[in-house]
Amino acid sequence: MASNADGNQPERQKAPDGGERAGVGVEEGRTDGTSRLESCLDQPMDSDGVHEVVRFTHSPLPDRHYDGDTTEPVSAALHTLGELLSWDRREANPFNVAAVPLAPREPPLASCPCRTLVSHDMMGGYLDDRFIQGTAAETPFAFYHWQHIDIFNYFTHQLVTVPPAVWTNAAHRHGVIVLGTFITEWDDGAATCEAFLRDEESYRGVADKLVQISCCYGFDGWLVNIENPLSEVAVRNMELFLRYLSDQMHERVSGSLVLWYDSVIRDGRLKWQNELNASNRMFFDACDGFFTNYNWTEQSLEWMKDYSGVRGRQADVYVGIDVFARGEVVGGMFDTNKALQVVRKHNFSAAIFAPGWVYEALRDRTEFRRNQDRFWALLSDHLFVHRLASPLPFTSSFCQGFGDTFYWKGQREQQQSWFHLSAQEVQPWYYHSPLEGGGWLRTRGCPEDAWSGGCSLLLEGLLPATHTSPVSARIFSLDIPLPPQTLVTLINQPSAGVSVSLDLKTGDPSVCPDGGVQDGTLTSVSPVVLEGGHDVVTLFSQLCGGLTPRGWTVRCSMLEGRGCTLREVGVSIQREGAPQDTPFSCRLGEIRLLDASSLRAPPERVGGLCVYDVVWLRGAGPAPDSTRPHLRLNATLRWACPMERVHHFRVYWRRLRGPDPRAPPGPLALVGRAYSHLFRVTELLVPEAPALLELLVEPVVRSGFLVPEGQWGRRRLSYTEGGDAVEV
Repeated sequence: MASNADGNQPERQKAPDGGERAGVGVEEGRTDGTSRLESCLDQPMDSDGVHEVVRFTHSPLPDRHYDGDTTEPVSAALHTLGELLSWDRREANPFNVAAVPLAPREPPLASCPCRTLVSHDMMGGYLDDRFIQGTAAETPFAFYHWQHIDIFNYFTHQLVTVPPAVWTNAAHRHGVIVLGTFITEWDDGAATCEAFLRDEESYRGVADKLVQISCCYGFDGWLVNIENPLSEVAVRNMELFLRYLSDQMHERVSGSLVLWYDSVIRDGRLKWQNELNASNRMFFDACDGFFTNYNWTEQSLEWMKDYSGVRGRQADVYVGIDVFARGEVVGGMFDTNKALQVVRKHNFSAAIFAPGWVYEALRDRTEFRRNQDRFWALLSDHLFVHRLASPLPFTSSFCQGFGDTFYWKGQREQQQSWFHLSAQEVQPWYYHSPLEGGGWLRTRGCPEDAWSGGCSLLLEGLLPATHTSPVSARIFSLDIPLPPQTLVTLINQPSAGVSVSLDLKTGDPSVCPDGGVQDGTLTSVSPVVLEGGHDVVTLFSQLCGGLTPRGWTVRCSMLEGRGCTLREVGVSIQREGAPQDTPFSCRLGEIRLLDASSLRAPPERVGGLCVYDVVWLRGAGPAPDSTRPHLRLNATLRWACPMERVHHFRVYWRRLRGPDPRAPPGPLALVGRAYSHLFRVTELLVPEAPALLELLVEPVVRSGFLVPEGQWGRRRLSYTEGGDAVEV
């Protein structure tokens, strides 16, 4: 595979109030052999406080897992065979463990006759996405057309590419499996292969480590790419290595895949075939799929379709498409759809390599959303859609994982550009459709206002005067069994001249509510709108802490129907008034579907909050003209809470007592958002010692209900210099 750029790492974006470091302080080193996590779990749960002494020395946190300046957790690859063989789960990066399990989907991957793989190769990898808790990035790259793809491969030219957890979380949320990359290249790669393929013990040792890494970090398999010649012994053992790796992955990770890239052939030569044939079939037979090189022709696809080695496994052949169009290829760039059309004509799966071309090559990054939407719209006629089949509650605020501002419940909470793919919500359909009479309808992500996260979904278009019936805008494709009563909430900003209402489509029309309108195999149903004084609306509003959003309309509806399966969620747009050409622009902030019985469910509780890996820094103060170094806290928080019903966590702090005992306690202040049971506090400006502060963790549940502060996790932290002490 070709590299797209020089692989230089971007300069780290500093926090707005960050400054130069005057020193680093850490908690006392441990010499008893216990891990930092074990020391965390040893903190007594019958006490809500811990004590630290501020000292300044070098941080013991490993550079491969933490940023050297800020101690922020980062994702990274393994570069050498020695690193791989010495990898130990006890020393793995706890922050890079995916927190989102693979969502169920319909149809399952194994049932798809033609699949779509995306191989993400961008500028050497581990860019803004390496910051596991997000970063301040003004124009980041993000992918959000998940419903069209089945497999996501994170690709770099390092020996072992471990996908950043932010990508695994986003992909899994959409039912897409994630593959890391094991690659060898050039003379160094040949030497690595000869070393680990010399005998059975050696290749099994490497395979075992790859399986352990996948299991530890929560992704789903590997792309194996050997781009260097192999000796006779090595090529023979490569087949056995692939077979053993595949078997071990299948045994330990349900639904896992191991794919082979079209490179080395059976006599050990590096000779790309651009097809599956007798020269490389031995590798295909030993694993789950074959990723062809990019210089194929339609004639080679025609031949391959009838090749005996393919029969019964045509979906396992992924025909490579290089979006950068390097070499003699079909399509590429904004003509990539031409290549995909040929691949689908012959009923093969597709491997789309480096679709980040829309970001790298088209330099106006302010047009990134428009360019990416255009690229995937051109492919859409040749892509298959899978439906999420996760149980209720279902919710999405349409956030794409980045934005110019972070919104929370319709308010601006963070006035700064940000990027965090773990914050990406389930993504809707993005499309541009013509309407009869010259009208049109388009959906797009819009960062100008949002309910939660970085953007809302904008429905815009033109209703021509001749179009008198409502326009249905499809938002989500799902496959969710519905309970007897489903509460549906829609938060939106309406547009003048049109009305917007929910338009749901269900399967199994024989058991769905009466009065539905059948559309093929689906039944269109309209939930009953509940007025503001309805008991359910009142209870829902109370559980959510009140619903009085700025400029937003909140509408609650009830859908009744036991035994139905929800297949589509959309909205109906209807002109108000006399027929005339009517432009519209409706903003959707959030759609949520709940089992109505869950309104009585007990709240979640956060327990076992512990604090460890404390590092003290000195940096500039919050004011631009500040010259005196200020104390900054860095620490890891870990807690326990059932994740099935939790969307994310909000981490807070407040000062209880500072050096001046006459000062009153400080207000509760947001530190950040966590998308797992783990959070790294970084560069938090705190009072000088001696002082006492409190750290709190609020669960934000998927139902949207507020959790009382008494159910939050909390831990007091006192700290002193020298012999000072503050009562906990």
